[in-house]
Amino acid sequence: MSESVVHDVVGVGFGPANLSLAVALTEHADDLTYLFLDRAPSMRWHGGMLLPGAKMQVAFLKDLATFRNPVSRFSFVAYLHHTGRLAQFVNNRDFFTTRRDFHAYLDWAEAGFADQVRRGVTVTGIEPTGNGDVMRVLTGEPPGAAAVYARNVVISTGLVPRMPPGIAEDQYVWHSSRFLDNYRAARGPLRRVGVAGAGQSAAELVRYLYDELPDAEVFAFVPSYGYSVADSTPFANRVFDPKAMDDFYFAPAQTKSAIWQYHKNTNYSVADDALIRDLHQRAYDDETSGRNRLHFRTMTRVESAKRVADDTRVTVYSMVSDSSYDLDLDVLVCATGYDPMDPSKLLGGMDGCFARDEEGRYRVSRDHRLVTASDLTCGVYLQGGTEHTHGLSSSLLSNIAIRSGEIADSVAAAKRARR
Repeated sequence: MSESVVHDVVGVGFGPANLSLAVALTEHADDLTYLFLDRAPSMRWHGGMLLPGAKMQVAFLKDLATFRNPVSRFSFVAYLHHTGRLAQFVNNRDFFTTRRDFHAYLDWAEAGFADQVRRGVTVTGIEPTGNGDVMRVLTGEPPGAAAVYARNVVISTGLVPRMPPGIAEDQYVWHSSRFLDNYRAARGPLRRVGVAGAGQSAAELVRYLYDELPDAEVFAFVPSYGYSVADSTPFANRVFDPKAMDDFYFAPAQTKSAIWQYHKNTNYSVADDALIRDLHQRAYDDETSGRNRLHFRTMTRVESAKRVADDTRVTVYSMVSDSSYDLDLDVLVCATGYDPMDPSKLLGGMDGCFARDEEGRYRVSRDHRLVTASDLTCGVYLQGGTEHTHGLSSSLLSNIAIRSGEIADSVAAAKRARR
């Protein structure tokens, strides 16, 4: 692409966050040009966990646009109206849709941006040009046809699956993010399966495997004494309100820490009350029937996993007995969470152009833009990886509409200032 074609925005990644940004850019009053690049051939939002009946933990109104623009043609309500299911959805009297339905909504919205998205393209780096307010976005395509130019880059490459220390994924050890693909490809019957983790995904997988495999034993390795309920009460949920981003961003360090400590149980290592009760009922029925297929190993963590003959031998540490034991399984699923995205690899040699705090984390301005430590005038924005500056909702769906609007406004303001 010729350097004379310079986009106002190039987005790296096209999951829900940057899809919401595309909506905000197309609805913006200013005329902004944009292009998005994503290595995946299609939208794969938590594709490995689209279990039948699995529900969203976020209200449907916290969609791509509604909190920013309630009359957007890209809202979840507009999607329901377009597909002829609005009345039926209302009749459900449920504020929380299924993950599968929400994914179908994302696919529907993405179809409106076919000309602004290039899929199957891997971004390999970002570098400055001779012009201080333009960046070159490099891809894995052949040299000469690989560069895209932008005045602003918005990085949204998503969370990174986290495995337990010392354990690697293989054919028989899976991270929950790839569960369904691996489960469908599994060879032979599964008779003994294990799930490590204490959050919503772990609990959903234990229930799913117990129901789907009526002849199998299911082992749940939980690092706490039991699953903890997610605090979804109205006052606690205010921590995800748009105003809460301001409160968190401008708060002193000790207040930020207090907010995390008080409210991390709204999202981290917790499960829905109804799901916990479902699992407990299954455990009770299992014990009553005498089948004993469902085993909860609480206060434990998985230390290692290796293939021994036809089994996956898992070493489990019990905090209660302060001892370890081995257990042979067919498959181990690790629902052990995610790490935030790290933009430093993409930034490469540009990384030194951006300021960091005393703990080595990026300094991020209120409009989600990396603070520069040089005379660089182009903008790099983050959608994710800003929990330390913008709080609990910075990588969640709760505020993507507002966040995307703020980024679009910031890009437009900078464009006007250059005129």
